[in-house]
Amino acid sequence: MKIKETLQLGKTGFPMRGNLPVNEEKSLKEWEEQAIYERRQKLNEGKPSFVLHDGPPYANGNIHLGHALNKISKDIIIRSKSMSGFRAPYVPGWDTHGLPIEQALTKKGIKRKEMSRADYLRKCEEYAMEQVNTQREDFKRLEVAGEWDNPYITLQKEYVAEQIRVFGKMAEKGYIYKGLKPIYWSPSSESSLAEAEIEYQDVKSASIFVAFQVKDGKGLLDNDTSFIIWTTTPWTLPANLGISVNSEYIYNVIEADGRKFVVAKELLEKVTEQIGWEDVTVLSEIKGADMELMTAQHPFYDRDSLVMVGEHVTLEAGTGLVHTAPGHGDDDYQVGKKYNLDILSPVDSRGCYTDEAPGFEGIFYDKANPMVTELLEEKGALLKLDFFTHSYPHDWRTKKPVIYRATAQWFASIDKFRDNVLEEVQKVDWVLPWGETRLYNMVRDRGDWVISRQRAWGVPLPIFYAENEEPIMTVETIEHVAKIFEKEGIDVWYERDAKELLPEGFTHPGSPNGIFKTETDIMDVWFDSGSSHQAVLKQRDNLTFPADLVLEGSDQYRGWFNSSITTSVAINGVAPYKQVLSQGFIMDQKGRKQSKSLGNTIEPNKVIKQMGADIIRLWVASVDSESDIKVDMDNLNQVSEVYRKIRNTMRFLLANTNDFEPTSHGVAYEELRSVDKYMMVRLNELIETVRKAYEVYSFPTAYKGIVNFCITELSAFYLDFAKDVVYIEAEDNYDRRCMQTVFYETLVAMTKLLTPIVPHTAEEIWSYLKEEEEFVQLAELPGYQEFANQEELMEQWSSFMELRDNTLKALEEARNEKLIGKSFEAKVTLFPSEPIATLIKALDSNLGQLLIVSQFEVADTTAMVPEKALVFEGMSILVEKAQGEVCSRCRAVKEDVGSHEKLETLCDRCATIVETAYPEAVAEGFES
Repeated sequence: MKIKETLQLGKTGFPMRGNLPVNEEKSLKEWEEQAIYERRQKLNEGKPSFVLHDGPPYANGNIHLGHALNKISKDIIIRSKSMSGFRAPYVPGWDTHGLPIEQALTKKGIKRKEMSRADYLRKCEEYAMEQVNTQREDFKRLEVAGEWDNPYITLQKEYVAEQIRVFGKMAEKGYIYKGLKPIYWSPSSESSLAEAEIEYQDVKSASIFVAFQVKDGKGLLDNDTSFIIWTTTPWTLPANLGISVNSEYIYNVIEADGRKFVVAKELLEKVTEQIGWEDVTVLSEIKGADMELMTAQHPFYDRDSLVMVGEHVTLEAGTGLVHTAPGHGDDDYQVGKKYNLDILSPVDSRGCYTDEAPGFEGIFYDKANPMVTELLEEKGALLKLDFFTHSYPHDWRTKKPVIYRATAQWFASIDKFRDNVLEEVQKVDWVLPWGETRLYNMVRDRGDWVISRQRAWGVPLPIFYAENEEPIMTVETIEHVAKIFEKEGIDVWYERDAKELLPEGFTHPGSPNGIFKTETDIMDVWFDSGSSHQAVLKQRDNLTFPADLVLEGSDQYRGWFNSSITTSVAINGVAPYKQVLSQGFIMDQKGRKQSKSLGNTIEPNKVIKQMGADIIRLWVASVDSESDIKVDMDNLNQVSEVYRKIRNTMRFLLANTNDFEPTSHGVAYEELRSVDKYMMVRLNELIETVRKAYEVYSFPTAYKGIVNFCITELSAFYLDFAKDVVYIEAEDNYDRRCMQTVFYETLVAMTKLLTPIVPHTAEEIWSYLKEEEEFVQLAELPGYQEFANQEELMEQWSSFMELRDNTLKALEEARNEKLIGKSFEAKVTLFPSEPIATLIKALDSNLGQLLIVSQFEVADTTAMVPEKALVFEGMSILVEKAQGEVCSRCRAVKEDVGSHEKLETLCDRCATIVETAYPEAVAEGFES
């Protein structure tokens, strides 16, 4: 027998490397076979519920890192709630209608105009479901648990039926109307857009000053005078019907370079500089209110432009006189409506001029900009042409510019219930307080919601038209359509005659011949997803309304958060969620949004194949997602290194509890040594920190707590000196069993705490533990408590840590002076003050062992301190080279090495242990 064999060296089958890409897939298969999610739900029956309502991602392509951040964050919350006494089901969802799928089919060569609409919709649905299935597998691979076989999908018949009912209830309350007003229009999509579908990009635009000659100055302005307007959209001038001024402003009538003009007094100096006038004389002043109802001659058409007063006119830029085209702007529309102007919008759905813009027919609006400026110059009306770069609205799908264009659309009247929505916004618990301000301001400032779209792939607006074009949307007709869609789907809207879709025997005074038509527009996709509170939360027995929490990207303040609360307040009077948490976007290290075109994306599937899903999950827990997150592969590699440290720490604990049976070997807290009690308290503090972090969704706090405990409390302290106990002492030694008790309690607690973040690794560790639950996912998070005399204990060990820090500094100094190498080569003598001496007695611990030095002495408080000692507050420390020989078993330097016959290379401590445990081997003699 060899001396080495007398050591209690830890052994475990838990591998050093996780081989996550392979082993995670095995775990997922086992969890599915063992129905872990379903068993967790069964365990939690009857407990208080916590419902996190999933905002549906769009079904188009493999997931990206933003998807991973969102879904993993939700999963961490759901898992931590499920392990904390809550019934927390998770029903994932998908948004499936809209333009991107139509565009994807076009790229695949499917020609919409060469097939019936119903056939085209079936193609769209088939493609959408392919995407759903792809993303479903991606999400499952991220170890996200939920009802993957029973998700909600916005194209499902039962979902669509409830969406129709939401529309019906809003219509019944008088919130739905058809109107002609300017809205965001995307020529590239040939459809209206809601504010939520707009993003802004910098563009270069023309900036022009234009003269409108006075036609009727009401005796206050001569006809040889011109109003000056400034615009950055020359293409809207064919639609000009007026000029707006502010009634409170003073305007100067000036002569500039031989011509007479009207300009706001406060802007004259700036306009003079911008246009480049050299000789300017102020002739008179006139108040804005006095110019009301004057007329000007349109610069190139034979029609009048009416002067109106409007509050939207400011002095921030321009001339104080605003070009007004009621068909191309909301402010223009409002003031034009007040003065009974026509809502002229001479641009078609493709962005090309109609015959209402003579001279520009068929020309794309943007190409007309230079043509308009040339015509103005020809007419002598162009005073200045310049160019500038500014932020301009774009279609968030096609990335092309949008325009304001007046078209007949269906709207939801926000004004009628805006105050109710604002009240509900204030009742919601906003995890990030600024979220309330953001959504409140959006709701406060938004116009009526354009809910109609001129596309094919979407839910039809359940509206019929009588022969006299009167729209029909009664409670009876809408519910009838809902029931048809619930049974047969939306295709029938295009396959059947309108009368077949109406209730049997339906009549209407506007259709004396019994002829009806169906609306061809579809609903805004935000109405689709915004109906999920009704179609999901209220329809599923295991969910509750309102949801306890919603968690999405910060773009959803203008999207799903907004549309959900709008529809819910409209029909239910309350917000559909109690609490809202948002996350930032994934950026590269240069602060650019990750996109395939820039080549800066990180694909989760590639990371999983290289590192494993647990690494992505650990990364999610590590980042502060309240704002945008910069990430590259270096960040993930760093997290992978942290994972390795956690794994190796847990492996050491497993290896050194291999011979430990908690029921028979465990030591009660009261009977533990002081240092072990200290570690139990620190573990308890970790449990409290992590559990509270989970409660408030502060994943980085949980992550840092676990990592710091592994590195600082365990690896750098407790486990560092533990080897001198768990390796060296006899198997059933009291000190050893004390430490093993702490090891095992730490293993169980940390494995449970890690489960919401890295479930695969947690289950792998759990399989080596001796616990009742077959799977840690079916266990509860550990509780935390206060121990007897805890404060006094922690004060003592806090003081010890100061002593330890000072000792480490003294050892490092001795190492630098080549006095010692390893700390085991040192003898440390402590010269304490009275308080430190009292502390040492109270600790009742082997300080030499805790400090990992071979010899440790405490001098009397009155002893003379040698000059070589390092002086610290309250103590001095002398480091010398330890005297004696190195024990071949414990590796400490001891003066009593060789004091036992037949065990000449061992110190007295090791010899005693070996003689007691292995008497036969001692008699026979050990191999060298």
